[in-house]
Amino acid sequence: MTNILKFSFAICIYLLFLVGCTTPSAHKLPYSKELVEAEQLMRKGQPKQAAQLYQQLADNPSKHQNQFRILAAESLIQSGNPGAAKIYADAINPASLNPQQKYHLSLIYAQLSLNKGDAEQALDRLAQIPANQLDLDNKINYRKARAFAYSLTGNLLRSANERIQLGALLQNTQQLYENNAAILETLSILSPQALETARQTAPYELNGWIKLVMILRKQSYSAAELNAAIEHWRKAFAKHAANTAFLDQYLAKPQPAFTRPNAIAVLLPESGPYAQAAQAIREGIMAAYYHEQDVANKPDIRFFDTQSGHVFTLYEQAITEGAELIIGPLSKQKISELISTSELSIPVLALNTIPDVYQPRLFQFGLNPIDEVQQITSKAWFDGHQKALLLVPESLLGQRIADYFSTAWEANDGMLLETQTFNPKDSDFSDPIKKLLNLDESQHRYEMLQQLIPGIHYTPRRRHDVDVIFLSANPRASRLINPQLHFYRATHIPVYATSYLYNGRPDPAQDIDLNDITFCDIPWLYNNAYQGDLNIDALQDSWQQFPSIYLRLIAMGIDAYNLVPHLQKLHTFQYSGTTGNLLLTDKNRIRRHLICAKFVAGIPQIISPDESPLNTFESIAKPLKTSVHGNTPE
Repeated sequence: MTNILKFSFAICIYLLFLVGCTTPSAHKLPYSKELVEAEQLMRKGQPKQAAQLYQQLADNPSKHQNQFRILAAESLIQSGNPGAAKIYADAINPASLNPQQKYHLSLIYAQLSLNKGDAEQALDRLAQIPANQLDLDNKINYRKARAFAYSLTGNLLRSANERIQLGALLQNTQQLYENNAAILETLSILSPQALETARQTAPYELNGWIKLVMILRKQSYSAAELNAAIEHWRKAFAKHAANTAFLDQYLAKPQPAFTRPNAIAVLLPESGPYAQAAQAIREGIMAAYYHEQDVANKPDIRFFDTQSGHVFTLYEQAITEGAELIIGPLSKQKISELISTSELSIPVLALNTIPDVYQPRLFQFGLNPIDEVQQITSKAWFDGHQKALLLVPESLLGQRIADYFSTAWEANDGMLLETQTFNPKDSDFSDPIKKLLNLDESQHRYEMLQQLIPGIHYTPRRRHDVDVIFLSANPRASRLINPQLHFYRATHIPVYATSYLYNGRPDPAQDIDLNDITFCDIPWLYNNAYQGDLNIDALQDSWQQFPSIYLRLIAMGIDAYNLVPHLQKLHTFQYSGTTGNLLLTDKNRIRRHLICAKFVAGIPQIISPDESPLNTFESIAKPLKTSVHGNTPE
């Protein structure tokens, strides 16, 4: 597995969700040395070693084998091995479990869904569990899972509400502090308008948290004014969960997440091959800038043309003129030139990504195809598929996409049986399709038999050892490939694709040929997935001036600007933006969690939409990127 894939949603969940989880309960299990030792290891925070002991117990037939399998699965999840955890969970016959064990098993499957980034499926699992019938340990894990799942889907108010209920269950002082801090951080991501709307009908506890966030994020306060506002809050919410030693400890720590630079410089090309892509990003940045309501604290913003001089010279000029943060550059070459000169002195939100590059002040943000491939392969795996075929273009990009698919699918314990390439300029894709389905071998066998038995009847037979096809192709090629797959008897093999197949606007007359294809994409293109103030309908005048391949870049520009004040906390809290739910990896690359859709009657229909999406929050930071959408920089 590549380093990028190793830091997958599984690791994110491990850091955000599993750390601090309760020790698996072994109620009513017989005494054994291994069991006692495993429980001690879990309490010491050594789940990997505990998992080995639980596995030994689970592998031996006994009347308690299912409970040992549950404990093995949970400890394996906590040790970062969800694949092995699923094997133990799948070995359990739910009909043989008592109610508490069934609930525990459902929690495990919810955790596995979260590890794959599938919050909707996790919420479906959790909805089957009666929280009031759980023991304390599982109640805690239940609330943690729901809090994270709602955060993942962008429903931040529900996430905060789950954490409020979780706080009433926690007895460990450190865990309670971290949970309270998480409530503040979650609510701080919401826009002022969203907070005010929620506050008007919020119950006492939530109202108190919202009011506290409003105070903490107000940058115009002097130290004296802040202290006075906090004291007023303490009197108004005397019995609030935050009105304890927690608030003093929290205020004693620096809170960079609530600040925005006073001046921002944007480095983009105004000419050359990426000028139009840069213009689309600029359109998104300025839409977010003009939409910002906090006029008193709105930063100055200035654009620099990266075609006019060396990028590091422009970087230094921007600093001299007062810039406290840089958005850009756009191309990989310019990013490399910037960071190769010296260490960065102010933060840079680069609008592209370069593998294995890291500087503490460099944040990389792009429409990276790795995010799509990871999510679509996870979706296929959760849908029950294991044996895959892959069809990609004959190009350097196609080869990279093929490598991403191979690595991601193997990480899901899937088998990639064969990869074929095609010329995207062709209209007849029968040759690569027949090779992919082994129809060429069937034809060859017929020709051999015909020499022995002249006049023999022949019916081509495709291979039957495959249950899914992965596809990366542009809209024109995809509209031709999908019907040809059906023609060659692959009708019942589901197709999962990258978003490259969709130009971003509904066109049922042409896209009818994409029916039944599943893909993952940015929420901004779908009104029922993202309905913030800067949704695609609200910016119709802006995006209509651009070719459809640049639509996603406008959304990136919106996120790039709005993400700035949240960069420092994206390691631990996702932000729901126009380009997806955003999270920072250990290499300061912003990873996106997308929505998935399926073509029905030529129109993409969102799969498992959020139960009650929060539509009043603003999106935040996201830059432009490369290799999948249109004329993107390298």
